[in-house]
Amino acid sequence: MGVSFHFLLVAVTLACIAVLKYRVITAAIIGPSAIIAGSFFFVGGAWAGERVHIDGQHLGALWIVPFVGLLLSIAIVPLTHPRFWHHNFGKIAAAWAFAFLLPSSLVFGLTSTLYELAHTLLLEYIPFVVLLLALFTVAGGVLVKVNLHGSPALNTTILGIGALIAGVAGTTGAAMLLIRPVIRANDHRLHNVHVIVFFIFIVGNMGGALTPLGDPPLFLGFLKGVGFFWPTVHLFGPWLVVVSALLAVFFVLDSYLFRLEKRHPPKRDPTLDSRLSIAGWINIALLAGIVLVVLSSGLWKPGVGLNICGVEIGLQDLLRDVVLLLITWCSWASTSEDIRAGNDFSWAPIVEVTKLFGGIFITLIPAIIILKAGSAGALAPVIRLAMDEAGQPNNVMYFWLAGGLSSFLDNAPTYLVFFNMAGGDPALLTGPLRTTLTAISVGAVFMGANTYIGNAPNLMVKAIAESQGIRMPSFFGYMAWSGAILVPCFLLLTWLFFL
Repeated sequence: MGVSFHFLLVAVTLACIAVLKYRVITAAIIGPSAIIAGSFFFVGGAWAGERVHIDGQHLGALWIVPFVGLLLSIAIVPLTHPRFWHHNFGKIAAAWAFAFLLPSSLVFGLTSTLYELAHTLLLEYIPFVVLLLALFTVAGGVLVKVNLHGSPALNTTILGIGALIAGVAGTTGAAMLLIRPVIRANDHRLHNVHVIVFFIFIVGNMGGALTPLGDPPLFLGFLKGVGFFWPTVHLFGPWLVVVSALLAVFFVLDSYLFRLEKRHPPKRDPTLDSRLSIAGWINIALLAGIVLVVLSSGLWKPGVGLNICGVEIGLQDLLRDVVLLLITWCSWASTSEDIRAGNDFSWAPIVEVTKLFGGIFITLIPAIIILKAGSAGALAPVIRLAMDEAGQPNNVMYFWLAGGLSSFLDNAPTYLVFFNMAGGDPALLTGPLRTTLTAISVGAVFMGANTYIGNAPNLMVKAIAESQGIRMPSFFGYMAWSGAILVPCFLLLTWLFFL
């Protein structure tokens, strides 16, 4: 019965995708689903009740090579061979994924490898893609009809509002809702790359620190027993400091560039002047529905679910994904083509994100397994840095280690690793060790802004901006921005809150 229900869920997913846009994200959904389905034929139905984890103590650092290789490919190939990358980035991501899967099957066995793959795809990747697809489709159906002119004051105000929205609608929801109006507001500017970079910093990352709805690490903490308003109270200080600092830096930089542009002939504004109006109100209601569905899946615990490939999937999670797909379909079916055309809506950004993150999630498997092994794993020297000689948490190191790893790894499991390292007891971590949990939370949420792959909105905003003709920094170019602007902010947070 579990297998049949799983195939039904896959069928619903594929049907929704077919309705939306024929081949959209098929590589991201059909491929993983086919692997999981095929595993039953290779391993047998009895496997569905087995748990065959790969032991992180048996994984050396070389198992992280495919992940590093994929990161370097994302960083270098678009610079050296841009045309080749544009046509083959999905194949490159798949090649690095198989660079882990094939050796793992030979060394640890097909059963263990497929179990780890199914665990990652069913519990992390497919829900991740479904949520992104819903937010991308719904937010792309809201058209703000007004020709805002991106002055320093206006841009700073929009970024500040985006930081507040992100705490309620999540960083992905806020980013998808506001990125197109921000691009249109600045399409007449000679310099607009910095606007998108700061948008990623503030709206795509920092703004999500105030509630569990803001960013996945905090939502996982909520599921582990951390109070819903605990981040609001304890992360407000770091949030206020870093958001205020970034807005101030942005205003100064944007004002300088704005004055500089006055010396040149004005660039023709491609957006026609119009009075303020909003089209696609149904999508605003659907966006609120997405928030409620995600929140409900964390509050409602029926205690039943399915065992698929040895992976326990709660009924609330299955229903969440089905409802999100239905919301996606409702948005697509109820939104006129004129509204989406007015937003220059394109499937290219979601295709790029789903393909690249498919490879990232799979190549991340050994890295997360090693981290979970703690002091017995290959990264033990790094993990030991989080404790002082007396065995007490070193809050500074918790902040920088959780943040540093979240810059390149998925910040949600990284948060869980350090949450468990600090004892895993929500009563203790929200009480006597509240500074430690604050350090873990702030590091995981804020430092996702350090790279394009640190948080899902980063790469998606980049793809949308590039589809609108904005030449975004390269992988390393973006890191130069984050290093110059964010690292001083993180040093300030360290001195104010964690020393």
